[in-house]
Amino acid sequence: MAKSVPVPFADLGKSTNDLLGKDFPVGHTKLELKTVAPNGVTFNVLGNKDNKSGHINGELKTKYVDYKNGLTVTEAWTTGNLLTTQIELENKKNAKVGVHYKQLGFNTRAYLDLFKGPTFTGDFVVGRDGFLVGGDVAYDFEGKYITRFAAAAGYTAPEYSVAVHATNSFKVFSASYYHRINADLEAGGKAVYDSKAEKGAKAPVALEVGAKYYLDRDAFVKAKVNNAGVVGLGYTQALRKGVKVSVGGLVDTTKLDQAAHKVGVSFVFEA
Repeated sequence: MAKSVPVPFADLGKSTNDLLGKDFPVGHTKLELKTVAPNGVTFNVLGNKDNKSGHINGELKTKYVDYKNGLTVTEAWTTGNLLTTQIELENKKNAKVGVHYKQLGFNTRAYLDLFKGPTFTGDFVVGRDGFLVGGDVAYDFEGKYITRFAAAAGYTAPEYSVAVHATNSFKVFSASYYHRINADLEAGGKAVYDSKAEKGAKAPVALEVGAKYYLDRDAFVKAKVNNAGVVGLGYTQALRKGVKVSVGGLVDTTKLDQAAHKVGVSFVFEA
């Protein structure tokens, strides 16, 4: 019998994705402000400036959680004038309508976009004894066809996790691995194969490995490298409670004499 609720489909392989993707604020300057109102509503304001084009975009997100009834409402408004609303209903076995349902050994989500199609998207994950299997699908009601589908499987233990994905309607395949070696060191890697990549590509499989090392409780460094010769470095420091700054850079070792490198910085304030 399952003893826990599995992660959502989008979070399969998340530990590896976070290790290789987060805390490298390259190519932009980012400012994020998080606050919580007395009534429990969370506000998140995000601003992002592209260092190359100078373009600035932003997002305002609010989130309300009713723990008693298992209801979560999230709304977001961007500078592109895009307004989205998401409703999640948890652990309600008698609920007839809901977009997010989970229980021991099972996690599923469903969304209906009335302005695009309308389009239905849904995913699920089943899990037992650390093993996870899931799928994802999107269907366009107007065109009456499946726009995408994906599947994934993985295994999660306290110190490590592995996952394999078949995405983009089974055109892109990936495998990832994450290992918490000790309290101060994490490592991981990911391999991606695109079956639709241009023929004759020098590296049909994209490989990337990285590590994260905690200098102390308030600071850590990260490094990664891929088989295209691009090296990423990142440093994150908690200046004080609720204030964090990250700096990062990407260096293309095959073009050291060219302006192919990127740097960036990120500031996060939480109150």
